[in-house]
Amino acid sequence: MEIMQVERSLVCSRRIPGLESVSLRVLRGARGARAVAVDTLGARPGNWVFTISGSAARLAVGKSILTDLSIGGIIDHWERDAARPDPRSQRSC
Repeated sequence: MEIMQVERSLVCSRRIPGLESVSLRVLRGARGARAVAVDTLGARPGNWVFTISGSAARLAVGKSILTDLSIGGIIDHWERDAARPDPRSQRSC
């Protein structure tokens, strides 16, 4: 699982069977890498979400949907920089 931020919706006029009726979102990870995920929860741009990848992503949204990255939840409160330790608080040996 990874925490990512929703950038925008991804609109596709044509899709393969297994992806024709799902919402897709463009996500950005902590290091700036972008990914596309299936969204069955209705995440909006700016929302922080946690993602499920690999075969678990497909199990989470239903076996008929072809995906290897799904949004598993919308995070109610998340401060990106709060998760990083303060370098001033670390002591040197």
